[in-house]
This record gives sequence, structure tokens and C-alpha cells, in this order.
Amino acid sequence: MSIAIITGASRGLGLALTRTLAARGWTVVVDARGAEALEAATRDLPGVVAVAGDITDPHHRAALVAAAGDGIDLLVNNASALGPSPQPALADYPLDALRRVLDVNLLAPLALLQEALPRLREHAVVVDVSSDAAVEAYPGWGGYGASKAALDHLTAVLAVEHPSLRVYAVDPGDMRTQLHQEAFPGEDISDRPPPEDSVPGLLELVDGTLPSGRYRVHELAEARR
Repeated sequence: MSIAIITGASRGLGLALTRTLAARGWTVVVDARGAEALEAATRDLPGVVAVAGDITDPHHRAALVAAAGDGIDLLVNNASALGPSPQPALADYPLDALRRVLDVNLLAPLALLQEALPRLREHAVVVDVSSDAAVEAYPGWGGYGASKAALDHLTAVLAVEHPSLRVYAVDPGDMRTQLHQEAFPGEDISDRPPPEDSVPGLLELVDGTLPSGRYRVHELAEARR
């Protein structure tokens, strides 16, 4: 039986991937800050263990890894913080808010990997969820984009340092999620695809043998068809 840890799994892409892996018979340890929302989202999913908490808390990270046990096959760092909404220009960006964005989007994924590394299988898969804002200079996206750009490079270095693992930075593209709505308050985002559309691309990485690197899930989904 395969074992996964997925952060930020009470909604959006994290929940969509959790549902898919649970249907495949995986054991999936998931987290989110909101205990009630996490329990409601996962209570009917077989093999899913919900551990509510803040991914920036070292005690919570230790509890997540302990719940997964030994032989972890997949670690998905999906939990993200957008920062202020609407997104401010960098000249006006509150630095305390930026520290929180970096803590969630950059430091916590590394800290969770450090905690989980002794329990990962030799050829385990690590997925760090990135964004096109990591490579494109969108006005107002400097804080979030910088955190994801740093995550991309961190992921690339980890891949070189741990060649027995497959370590991926993944751009899921635009999705109809709460985080995306928070980025565009008051706008209609119903034309964005649901997060479920990004799952096939992620499965191409989980199931396949692609080398470590940075990928866009919609290109991967095309290759899967």
C-alpha cells in the first residue's frame, strides 16, 4: 500500500489529489489549518488521515510525518499563502505579511521534507506546488511570486542533492480555487478550470519516470492522453 502526505488538503488541488489517491487505495495523511473544514472534506474518504494544524509549526510537521509512518512514497507541499488581498505593489508590501508568505511557501516545505526524509522510500516522489508567478513578472504579485521562485530553486537543488528521489516543482496553472478568488476579489473566476483538471498532470509525475525538474501540469496531462 502506498503512503502520501499532502498539505493544504481541505480544498482545491490538495483535496482533488487526495480524493484520487484515496480512490486508488492509498493511505493519505493530509493537513489544513481549519480542523472543521478538513474533517468535513475528508471524513468519507477511505484511508485518509486528517491532522489539522499550521504547516509552519514544527510540532505539527512532526505529527504529520509520525502519522504517515515509515515508507512514505509521496510528499506534496501544496499548502500556500497568498499574502494581502488585493495584492499590493512591492513598494507598499507589508514586510510582516511577506515574512508569513515566505514562511508558508518556502521555509515550511523545506522543513517538512527535512522531517520526512528519513522515512521516505528510496525512490519516493516530492512535489512542490509552484506557480507561473514564479517566472512571470506580474504587477502586484511580487511577494507570492518571489516565494514561489525561491521554492523552484530550492526544489532544483534538492533534486541534485538527492538523486535517488524524484523531486518536482509543478505549476498547476490557473484554477478555480479560493486562493485564486482571493487574488482577484470581487471578480468572476468561473471561467478558470476546476482543480480536478490539474490532477492528471500530477499523476503523470507520480506514476511515471520523468526526471526531477520543473513541469506544467497541463503539458503533462496532454502527454498522458
